[in-house]
Amino acid sequence: MGSSPPESESPPRRSRVRMVPVDERGDGQRLDNFVLRECPDVPKTRIYRAMRKGEIRVNGGRVRPQHRLVLGDEVRLPPLNTGAPRPAGTAPAGWQARLEDSIVHEDDQLLVINKPSGLAVHGGSGLQFGLIETLRSMRPQDRFLELVHRLDRDTSGLILVARKPAALRALHDLLRGEKGVEKRYVALVAGRWPRHQRLVEAPLQRVERRSGERIVRVHKDGKASRTAFAVRNTYPGCTLIEAQPLTGRTHQIRVHAMHAGHPLLGDDKYADEAARALTSELGLKRLFLHAEGLRFKLADQVYDLHAPLDSELIRILERASN
Repeated sequence: MGSSPPESESPPRRSRVRMVPVDERGDGQRLDNFVLRECPDVPKTRIYRAMRKGEIRVNGGRVRPQHRLVLGDEVRLPPLNTGAPRPAGTAPAGWQARLEDSIVHEDDQLLVINKPSGLAVHGGSGLQFGLIETLRSMRPQDRFLELVHRLDRDTSGLILVARKPAALRALHDLLRGEKGVEKRYVALVAGRWPRHQRLVEAPLQRVERRSGERIVRVHKDGKASRTAFAVRNTYPGCTLIEAQPLTGRTHQIRVHAMHAGHPLLGDDKYADEAARALTSELGLKRLFLHAEGLRFKLADQVYDLHAPLDSELIRILERASN
């Protein structure tokens, strides 16, 4: 009887073609660094060979590895040899059930999810699964499911998933324009936000600390950035605000709020000591930032989407009011 081949001889795993939108994290990043981040299991030599051969493209065209991406670009990633297979990136049943309950809207163009905090939008960097991998495993009949944009792992709220390539391209075009997609967030910030402070304009620059941590700071050489703010409610020591990013920069709301003197509660990266103390006092275990609303027009249909705060954040507001 023949014996099974040893595990080390398993055939290499190949992924399918992916169309990856460039979000705030990728804005201004070199193409090669962007692809290396998106494909952590693929050898660098394979990635650079794919770029030289034109297998990896930006907006349908061939570009050099040092090409700088901009928000809304679309990067084509071909099937790439990823070496020995890893455990399947499928979320536990509990996450699948939560995602099924989190579908806000569904039609032949889009899936709209009210993403829970704590779930990354995709796997990689040590994560075996994310939202998009989980959706694909839940809906094998969907031949095309791609993220339109992204949210940080700790941010909850609305995220768009395209079900057709045409919808993905159209939404990327909308995202490139400041008025194409209206985004509305809710955040709890430290201190009393002044009602007259309705716009923060401050250029933002991404930097890397000596530790390797990447942060965003206000700097004169940064990219022009604007966020509109409005007060929703005030509590002892904190304020519930509405934020509308008028440009799309990494951590824009968080850094602009900090720049205005009112960092977000639960923000481990940008909060000061006073904000950290209030976060602990309220028992908040996550970033208080929620993508509440999205409004846009796609194929003659107006989408006006809303996702309410989850029970955890509502409890924090109840504690803040006491």
